[in-house]
Amino acid sequence: MQSFENTFHQYSWTFVHDRIYSVRKADVQRSLHKTKKTIDDFLVLLSPAASYSLEEMAQLTQQLTQKRFGKTIQLYAPLYLSNECQNICTYCGFSMDNQIKRRTLSSIEIMQEAAALKAMGVNHVLLVSGEANKTVGIDYFLKAIKLLRPHFAHISIEVQPLSREEYEAVHQAGVHAVLVYQETYHEEVYKRYHPKGKKSNFAFRLDTPDRIGQAGLHKIGLGVLLGLEDWRVDSFFNALHIDYLQKTYWQTKYSVSFPRLRPAEGIIEPNFIMEDRDLLQLICAYRIWNADLEISISTRENEKFRNHIISLGATTMSAASKTNPGGYVVDPQSLEQFETSDERSMDEVRKVIYRAGYEPVMKDWDTYW
Repeated sequence: MQSFENTFHQYSWTFVHDRIYSVRKADVQRSLHKTKKTIDDFLVLLSPAASYSLEEMAQLTQQLTQKRFGKTIQLYAPLYLSNECQNICTYCGFSMDNQIKRRTLSSIEIMQEAAALKAMGVNHVLLVSGEANKTVGIDYFLKAIKLLRPHFAHISIEVQPLSREEYEAVHQAGVHAVLVYQETYHEEVYKRYHPKGKKSNFAFRLDTPDRIGQAGLHKIGLGVLLGLEDWRVDSFFNALHIDYLQKTYWQTKYSVSFPRLRPAEGIIEPNFIMEDRDLLQLICAYRIWNADLEISISTRENEKFRNHIISLGATTMSAASKTNPGGYVVDPQSLEQFETSDERSMDEVRKVIYRAGYEPVMKDWDTYW
């Protein structure tokens, strides 16, 4: 099977780190003014030296985003199906070693949560679960997708890595996109954050987007957990992964998300603090490097940051998110995966987008077309 692993092993963590931190201001200006950007230019725009050009980067980001995506923001909401998990992950509230009540939604409860989302006007839903293959596996997901497909124009999933055949099955059932995060590309320390469970297999997770691409999904979403390791180095490897995927599975669309570590039951503190200014630089670096990439901003971020990023690169945003199974109506007190920061309703977020001169999009794609 074709795999990103060969490309990944052409770079070492230390080599990339040293290159990023040796970039000079003159290098930044050369990259900014090149007509065609490469992955090397992305590395330059990640560097501390590029932070001095952030205003210029932000202006260019705004221009490129409006040219490619117009003045629109696509809105979605997550629907958490289960907090059962067979992994130990030191940063996640669902970690198996957390002694908390577990819950998996029944078919009736899934539809109750779906009704609450539809009442908000949601047409793009992201199905999320912990990684519990034995109890919340492919049969459960297919049943949930079958229930929800008549009610939503767009279904994405963020669940445990599946086989190629399983991805083909969810695609045929109506899934539009799959999100999967490596969490960190620092292979030497990966096991420290994932000491037990299937997720501890670094190589299997690294190959997951290849299996998604081979299954013919319409869109693949990637990202790293910002706060585990140096965000600049991790983000380079994430972009390297996207670059490989775009060249290999060129008919597929791609998105990138920016999950910063948020408080949750029993998790570690961030090892690397990422300030808002750093996140803005990262978003700008992605947009300047890759004008076609969808940029997704979740409710992990605070209201102020989300308000400003509407006109500075974002194309997709979640709103009114609940990160616990049954969080909308069935069981609001069940365990959250992490605390959200922006607690505004879907209507409130829509109004903010309108006031910024942008159009909130609840549905812009349908299999009919």
